[in-house]
Amino acid sequence: MDQLLQHLVNTLIMGGTYALLGIGLTLIFGIMRIVNFTHGELYAFGAYMMYFFAVILGMDFFVSIAFAIVAGMVLGAAIEFTLLRNKRGADIDTTMLLMIGAWIVMQNVEHLTWGGIAKSVPSPLPTEPLVIGPISISWLRAMVLLIALLLIAGTYLVINRTKLGKAMRATFQDSGTAALMGVNISAIYTMTFALGSALAAAAGALLGPVFVIAPTMGDLASLKAFAIVILGGLGNITGAALGGFILAFAEEIGAGYISSGYRDAMGFLIIIIVLIFKPTGLFARTERIG
Repeated sequence: MDQLLQHLVNTLIMGGTYALLGIGLTLIFGIMRIVNFTHGELYAFGAYMMYFFAVILGMDFFVSIAFAIVAGMVLGAAIEFTLLRNKRGADIDTTMLLMIGAWIVMQNVEHLTWGGIAKSVPSPLPTEPLVIGPISISWLRAMVLLIALLLIAGTYLVINRTKLGKAMRATFQDSGTAALMGVNISAIYTMTFALGSALAAAAGALLGPVFVIAPTMGDLASLKAFAIVILGGLGNITGAALGGFILAFAEEIGAGYISSGYRDAMGFLIIIIVLIFKPTGLFARTERIG
């Protein structure tokens, strides 16, 4: 039982960052109908920005996280403005090829800029774990969970409780009618892509200090993000959040009770099973955004 409780706590910690990845990706797809293959590289970008601000510039650890998220938002807005704005209305094959090309370019730029050697970000938090009964949690991982949950809650409030969120949901439902009602569709698309990119960068900035940072770290993150979105139902923000925790649970239980070498395989095995019995995802519904 003690071991199971420890695995459940680890699930919460990883599930929070997985949820950020999934929400960012499903937000972009739900509103813009863009399959964002650069999502994993935006995750890696967030991690590298965390390294840049915290290690190279020597900024405060928590301020560096905030700056890395803002940098991801700016890069996302730039990608939408330069690559996607003129392709609005193009078929999905065209935008998919465009985003795959952008993914390859971004990964090679990261490799050229930072080199192939893995980098790490030291944490200012205590190294001694926080012990609560039979459960042991590092202070760094507890901080990751707390910030991830705050970002998830903040995103939900933006989508469901703000004027921007109302405009985004209106654009999802009927962009033509939304434009007639005065919604600036171009601005909404830019903000949507920027927000989704910021969430991916946030996941990278949070996990960068936990693991190591490398140019190819975005590849597996991108696969997991797509798996989470498929699991939760395309365009469903709540489903993406829950899907992130389900994927983390499958990985943690697989690693704990079978073998750590099967951690990633267990997660994708769950995806395959879900798609066999419910191809639309566990939480798909008619109105997917909000």
